[in-house]
Amino acid sequence: MSEADLKQQLVDCIRMLERADIIDYNGHCSIRAGDNRILINAGSCTRATLTTADIVAIDMEGKLVEGKVNPPLEFHLHTGIYRARADVKAVVHAHPKWSTFLTMVGESYRPVFAQGVLLYPVPVLDTPDSINTRPMADRLAAMLGKRPAALMKSHGAVACGRDIVEAFVLANYLEENAYRQYMAMQIGKPYEFTEAEQALCREKLWTASLFQRTWDHHKAKLR
Repeated sequence: MSEADLKQQLVDCIRMLERADIIDYNGHCSIRAGDNRILINAGSCTRATLTTADIVAIDMEGKLVEGKVNPPLEFHLHTGIYRARADVKAVVHAHPKWSTFLTMVGESYRPVFAQGVLLYPVPVLDTPDSINTRPMADRLAAMLGKRPAALMKSHGAVACGRDIVEAFVLANYLEENAYRQYMAMQIGKPYEFTEAEQALCREKLWTASLFQRTWDHHKAKLR
């Protein structure tokens, strides 16, 4: 895929996240475009009307190598994960409501929704601080480990994947599971998938074709 195509994918991802109420006037997504090249949305851009002109390129130190506006202050979040995870090619960071509500009251993310199982268990960084320094980024990456997602107390969420489609879809599954968990808790104790049920979900639902279907569902709403 050309870099122009990657930039358009990134634009589509961010606009879909904004439409899904996962990203608002903040939040940022990135794609690893080379060993020392990262595509990321400009910090000052309007997410709802994003275009490829709002995508900049930085190196692993956060230095601007293409574009005329600065990357987001939390670019460290992305570079920290890329340094620690050679398998990760895309990162989504947002401040979604429902999953953040759980962290605000110390409620753990539970496997209550089939697609949400793919992210369980989800570690929580026990600070609301922005990930805007290298030490903070390294701390987040260490806590994330090999997991596909993490939460930050009273702050937000991060999801990563082998491409931007995977990272986008996992971010959506994370928030949908949190929403269903929160709403079910208003009635009683939510049912949690057993270990056997979780294993079956991972076997059946972690597929590129299903991720693409979810992406296509959201992308159709942009038209």
